[in-house]
Amino acid sequence: MSSYKILSFLFFSIVLRLTPAYAQNDFCNTKNTSFKEGEKLIFKAYYNMSRIWIHAGNAEFSVAGEQLDNRKVYHITGTGKTQKSYEWFYKVNDVYESFIDEKTLLPHRFIRNVNEGGFRIYNNVTFNQNIGQAISTKGVYPVPKCIQDVLSAIYFARNIDYSKYQPGSKIPFKMFLDDQVYDLYIRYVGKEDIETRYGKFHAIKITPMLIEGTIFKGGEKMAVWVSDDANHIPLRVDSPILIGSIKVDLTGFENLRNELTSLISKKK
Repeated sequence: MSSYKILSFLFFSIVLRLTPAYAQNDFCNTKNTSFKEGEKLIFKAYYNMSRIWIHAGNAEFSVAGEQLDNRKVYHITGTGKTQKSYEWFYKVNDVYESFIDEKTLLPHRFIRNVNEGGFRIYNNVTFNQNIGQAISTKGVYPVPKCIQDVLSAIYFARNIDYSKYQPGSKIPFKMFLDDQVYDLYIRYVGKEDIETRYGKFHAIKITPMLIEGTIFKGGEKMAVWVSDDANHIPLRVDSPILIGSIKVDLTGFENLRNELTSLISKKK
């Protein structure tokens, strides 16, 4: 099972949309305060069936600074691989890349190169945000204003100001994936402390509305915790799936933009 694929569904396999105008406009004008060049986040994914947790895969996200079409961009790379001891059963080797404008946090290019159990997908998408167009490997598609891709949306969502929302609020945005536009939302649940494999944190809890598919059940059954500080790094994802359940935990990081003030205590 792909740990990166699990993290992708963290924000993006979401199907419903809420319509407050100020919230959608916020997503068109958000400034980056949560990450910087050189940041790296490391995760482990665990699969649970019959009350036994299995380390099934690993994921890593990194941020580099580059120039693309005379723009300064963040080149974000997400990789996911099956734990070697389980490759005989289902081998995964996924690479996702997004080139995000430093000023607007909107994507200019998205590359998806995945191999999951011998099933391969390659898609290279160029976004023209000014005219509302996405040019992918398969064709040209109209897209709405402020469109995100599956990877840029993670980093965009990290810059949400949750203090503006009451518990239970829905926060909408739009995403382009597999040559389709999805109307999305995440629900802000509130704040709580959480114990992870890295340590104990003050955290912000959110729940995405998921599309029922080959892995996840539909509804708001997935829970996500991000650090309750200026970094908003994902700490844990916990969700039932069609068979068993999954848990993804942060296990390491480098070069955070801000001090990790949400950390209460680190595990020894």
